[in-house]
Amino acid sequence: MPVQYAGIRPEHLAVRRHAGVFDVSHMGQVSTCGPQAVPFLQRMLSGDVRRIAEGGAQYSVMCRQDGGVLDDLFTYRLADCEFLTVTNAANHARDVEWLQANAPDYDVDVVDVADRFAMLAVQGPEARAIVGRLADGALPPRMHCVQRALAGVPMLVCGTGYTGEDGVELLMDPGSAPTVWDALLKAGAVPAGLGARDTLRLEVCFHLYGNDLMLERGPIEAGLGWCCREETAFIGADAVARTRRAGPAQKLAAFVIEGSGIPRQGNPVLGGGEVTSGTFSPCLERGIGMAYVPAASSEPGTELQIDVRGTIRRARVQPKPLYRKGADDG
Repeated sequence: MPVQYAGIRPEHLAVRRHAGVFDVSHMGQVSTCGPQAVPFLQRMLSGDVRRIAEGGAQYSVMCRQDGGVLDDLFTYRLADCEFLTVTNAANHARDVEWLQANAPDYDVDVVDVADRFAMLAVQGPEARAIVGRLADGALPPRMHCVQRALAGVPMLVCGTGYTGEDGVELLMDPGSAPTVWDALLKAGAVPAGLGARDTLRLEVCFHLYGNDLMLERGPIEAGLGWCCREETAFIGADAVARTRRAGPAQKLAAFVIEGSGIPRQGNPVLGGGEVTSGTFSPCLERGIGMAYVPAASSEPGTELQIDVRGTIRRARVQPKPLYRKGADDG
């Protein structure tokens, strides 16, 4: 995935104001099929898989026994006993190994199908209109998926994304992706790269595995308790429940730099803590980020002092998300 095409800022603003398309074919996919697909995924994923209707989608995390996060995932229910889970690229091989290692006790087939899919994400206020003009039927609502043909190419169209904007994610045969890409650009979508993908997700406080999520942290610390249903007895549920009851020592807080300075991953927070993600926000026009800080320092309005390459920068904790639709009137 290119870092940028025309530049991070114009690509970022194109997604916020119009529509952009990202080639996210580096993401991985795992197929889970069989009579016990539901109880198996119920054990592996933090959400209540039984609540995913056919054609539905669910965000969840996958944990170790100690509650450490192995990955955060989207799972789509394609049929009664057929699911497709999208993994983060860097974690894909480990995810497949973990899922397959836990599968023998269930009547289920877990197959790595990453080589079967290219994946394009079309995001922005005009994204659904652009895709809709190329599709052979209605697009799915948010957190749903449907089989459609786009520019004559059959694919899975998913009402999900990673930017905080409306849009869809498209999964198709890799050989067909250039045809679809060209059709989307011709219809008005702007190509966008990894740089804009990162600034967009951080403005809306979406997690990036390896930065804000990791084996050494649990979902409660990360603010993802909402996607954990401990009563389903997923792997790690007991550890997650203990942290929820006791309260985490640290929490992931969103902040805005007051004045100049751009925070980066690894910058220390005075008094304890560390920046996990940081960038310059094209919409807010200032430095923003997320950091693990002591729980008492995680409340909105709290002032933080961050060591940004040897200079102490003042920051203030803000409610999530940092950017809300309608805030950019450009």
